Amino acid sequence: MGCTRRGFVSLASAAALLGLSACAQSAEPQVVEEQPPAPEEPAKQEEEKVDLKEFEKLALKTDAWQYDKENDVYYQLGVPYCLSPGSESYESLAIFVPGAYFTAKEHGKTFACEINEKGKVGSFTAKTAPVAMPINSGTLSPQACPTTYGYSGLKNYLESGCVYVYAGFRGRSSGYEGGEGKAGAFSGGAPWPVVDLKAAVRFLRYNAAVLPFDASRIFTFGFSMGGGVSTLMGTTGDSELYAPYLEHIGAATHDAEGENISDAVFGSASWCPVTSFDSADASYEWMMGQYQSDGTRAEGAWTRELSGDLSRSYAAYVNEMDFRDDDDQPLTLDETSGEIYADGSYYAYLLSCLQDSAAEFLAHTQFPYTYTPHHVVNASFPGDPNLQSDAAGASDVEAITGDASAQAASGSKEGDKASDGTARVESEVYDSQSDYVNSLNDDKNWLTFNESRETVRITSIGDFVGRLKGAAKDVCAFDSPDRSTVENQLFGVDDAGSLHFSKMVGDLIASGREKYAKLDGWSNTLVKDWSGDLKEVDALKTSMDTRVNMFNPLYFVSGAYQGYGLAAVAPHWRINSGAFQTDTSLCTELNLALALKHYEGVKDVVLNLVWGRGHELCEKNGSSEDNLIAWILECCKE
Repeated sequence: MGCTRRGFVSLASAAALLGLSACAQSAEPQVVEEQPPAPEEPAKQEEEKVDLKEFEKLALKTDAWQYDKENDVYYQLGVPYCLSPGSESYESLAIFVPGAYFTAKEHGKTFACEINEKGKVGSFTAKTAPVAMPINSGTLSPQACPTTYGYSGLKNYLESGCVYVYAGFRGRSSGYEGGEGKAGAFSGGAPWPVVDLKAAVRFLRYNAAVLPFDASRIFTFGFSMGGGVSTLMGTTGDSELYAPYLEHIGAATHDAEGENISDAVFGSASWCPVTSFDSADASYEWMMGQYQSDGTRAEGAWTRELSGDLSRSYAAYVNEMDFRDDDDQPLTLDETSGEIYADGSYYAYLLSCLQDSAAEFLAHTQFPYTYTPHHVVNASFPGDPNLQSDAAGASDVEAITGDASAQAASGSKEGDKASDGTARVESEVYDSQSDYVNSLNDDKNWLTFNESRETVRITSIGDFVGRLKGAAKDVCAFDSPDRSTVENQLFGVDDAGSLHFSKMVGDLIASGREKYAKLDGWSNTLVKDWSGDLKEVDALKTSMDTRVNMFNPLYFVSGAYQGYGLAAVAPHWRINSGAFQTDTSLCTELNLALALKHYEGVKDVVLNLVWGRGHELCEKNGSSEDNLIAWILECCKE
């Protein structure tokens, strides 16, 4: 008999604490069967001995601190965080410490620092300060450790009492030290970015005795694919799946006293996270793609048929996942006419989230209101002065869109082409609530706002998508038939830099090849392409199936997967997403929040679905940086 999430979590959590790992890694959700208790093992004659000096080379040099006297900041740059880095260019970190947390003596050109137990910044002391750790790559390009120091951007974090740690990591692709064609090739792609950041967390805990922070209070945050990595940092703490990779790079596993070191974090924040790649293509087609009929979804194209198959596969996926609402009622999808699954409690829940987002926007937005579509290519968090950043923590913000739906949302007209060839869009000013609502309903009355009750009614998700969130990507938005996406690169291996990874897509192509072959654009090589790529293994001989699981936070927090309960999960969560963004389906964030809210040990999950905003560091109000810091401080009040 299948075991529910609630019934299984206590047993699974206990297993995780004992260091047990999942016995299988299937990419498809599977019901976890309740197992009888294992017989007690005889007590060991003696504990396994560990080499207490194994990681002594990772000991932080306490006399190597540099000092910014003007801003009272101690810092170290380029500190290696593992013994056998795959890439010395990326696997190092920088630490920035408020001056009040140290007492220091000059040591030549540097300072020898000791923890000042009486030092206090804001509400924190040197023993209680949290660590803020950015994941500074929206497209998962590799993030290098800063080579120079700059205070700009660090002010708010440090003055609030946080210790700021900027860790480099390898990105979505393999590469070369010093440039292509030179010696020193290194592996990249899944799961290496997460492995590197876990090693950085372990380094901090290895050196906790000489660093002024609470080692249990480490927070990660990121945007887009970096936000996806932050969700993984929050769900995969101490997972045995990562152990061979951490061992491979010489990450610390125990401290100088022989105590095990954890890589679990205290909180995870993300904006528009891109993750859960086993179902991402299906989710995209269910929410957006099935409502369009142009491009790769045009009549007669084989990919239009695949779009419908993916949409139906997503419904089957949801109905196997045991998602539950705040009242612990199951959320499922029901079929409507034409094999479209646009009904059921899951559909109603998502629609209610959109309605609440619109209602909050209309009730609290000050009119006149100016709307300009924005799309962030790559957010930039502070710490590396070589990267462009601003006080709000965003860079590469474009007041542009190539998206017809977003242009329609603003009522704006396409402007001139910029020098980079990007179409720029004019802002639109709305004088009142009714002016804004009327602009949305210019061709169909699909959204109504009850001003006295401050409620919104949206007729259907299809109407919302057709007006504001049309699919900007082709069918197979993530696992493209030509292997051209950054996600295809993420799941490439050293000798094959871009690979198919979606078992769901591969199975559909294999089973539907006869009907697809009768339609435009089909290639008979596609079945072989997918089946061959899905058999590829990485440098550590890990299967594609397992690597996809390792990049899926739901694998560790949803009872439908076999990894459920076998990792330490962060107790604090903040997930923001722009309701109008077209890079992913909103189901990515919704599903993660639903699973986390029902996971034992998770204390709070904040899901902010921000109306009127796209793929960016979206906030309902205020700046992303100020709101992130306020959230960190709130989490530390416990």
